[in-house]
Amino acid sequence: MDIAAAKAALMHLDLDDNPAAVRAKSRDFFWYSPVLKDRLDHLSADFVVMPKTQDEVIEVLAACHAHDVPVTVRGSGTGNYGQAMPLAGGCVLHMQNMDKVLEISPGRVVTQPGTIIRELDRITRDQSGQELRMFPSTAGTATIGGFICGGSGGVGSVRWGMLRDYGNILRIRVATMEARPRILDFTGRDLARVSHAYGTNGVVTEIEMPLAPAYDWVHVFLTLDDFTHAAALTHALALQDGILLKLATVCEAPVAARYFQRFRGHVSDTDSVIALMVAPHSMDGFLSFLSHEPGARLIYRSDAHDWARDPGPAYEYGWNHTTLRALKVDPSITYLQVRYAGPDLLDKVGAIRARFGDELIQHLEFLRETGVMTAAGLTLVRFSTEARLDEIIRIHEDMGCMVFNPHRYTLEEGGRQTVDARQLDFKRQADPKGLLNPGKMIAWDVPDWDYSRAYDYARMRH
Repeated sequence: MDIAAAKAALMHLDLDDNPAAVRAKSRDFFWYSPVLKDRLDHLSADFVVMPKTQDEVIEVLAACHAHDVPVTVRGSGTGNYGQAMPLAGGCVLHMQNMDKVLEISPGRVVTQPGTIIRELDRITRDQSGQELRMFPSTAGTATIGGFICGGSGGVGSVRWGMLRDYGNILRIRVATMEARPRILDFTGRDLARVSHAYGTNGVVTEIEMPLAPAYDWVHVFLTLDDFTHAAALTHALALQDGILLKLATVCEAPVAARYFQRFRGHVSDTDSVIALMVAPHSMDGFLSFLSHEPGARLIYRSDAHDWARDPGPAYEYGWNHTTLRALKVDPSITYLQVRYAGPDLLDKVGAIRARFGDELIQHLEFLRETGVMTAAGLTLVRFSTEARLDEIIRIHEDMGCMVFNPHRYTLEEGGRQTVDARQLDFKRQADPKGLLNPGKMIAWDVPDWDYSRAYDYARMRH
């Protein structure tokens, strides 16, 4: 790795090697996990380059390839799993200057990867009356490229499913990391080769996403004094095909009272809270549905409220914003990502609650997977030790609840604990030296790894 030679070749670009700035741009939200904080906190790149064009991306990749310098691609760094941390130093390729919206047409938008998602959504609304189908709760700071490469779903998944579902990404353009980088477009089934790959096998330079009609969503909060009832109500509401929702979240008491500061005076320690985004034309249907639920109390609707302080959008109390709000109050909190599926999904949630008591606090996001309603549990955990955290994960899995481990930074450990042959095969073609985000793909580093030894890889490395 010849850092000096790579920097010299790229000095005419927007390059930063100030140690403090480089360290800041080398970090994502890995600190959500005390395990990752312990393992990754010391890491930093050697320099940062902020390309303005696809040609400059190609120039950076060619120079770093020539001098054996690793490259880690970054958006805003809002990912929570250390997936954008430069494990081997080298160059951080920061996409903040590639933020142009290139084309808007019926049902689609073409954009550069560094565009902030909320800004992208605003532009499509203003220019065409359309909006993104889904986005993360960090839409105000996250980039669309980061979401495509590190995210899996979010606000909108209750209606549109997950990013990996057919049709939820239309096209991804990537640059390869070879002596002479190539520009390749992927569509249809081939999208899986580069989406949610943490930038390990290509640098995204352009994205085409589907759009849906835009609505002035009504943000709604309900309370119930029983979590089981609250979860069942949210599930039943998410199944109402005639009521258009973009968010269906439920948080167990005392999450709202303890961690949602603007809810003070509106909730008690015994209140579980449901957060919803409802299309305006569906409000009558929603209120009619709610009239059959006498235990539910509607405490807020954004189109008619008397709160002294507006709490902001409902999605900023869902997905991993819930975890962030809890961490701000209690730094000992961490979280899990649990998949609850099948006709007995609520029974599984109940069994987990009975097994762990107040060591875990439930938070569910309802979403569709290939047309079937499931739930993602972004469970709050009272952290004690890594060994106990691993034990909690094993118990979940033994009880039939799959965990996508947010305390591991590799693609396989944080996902389905299997090799993705499509992504590995493309990495062999696109990154023959293994310089793109090294250390994040077990299948590249240890081809014969035994995935029955779930989660041992990180311990082996550290």
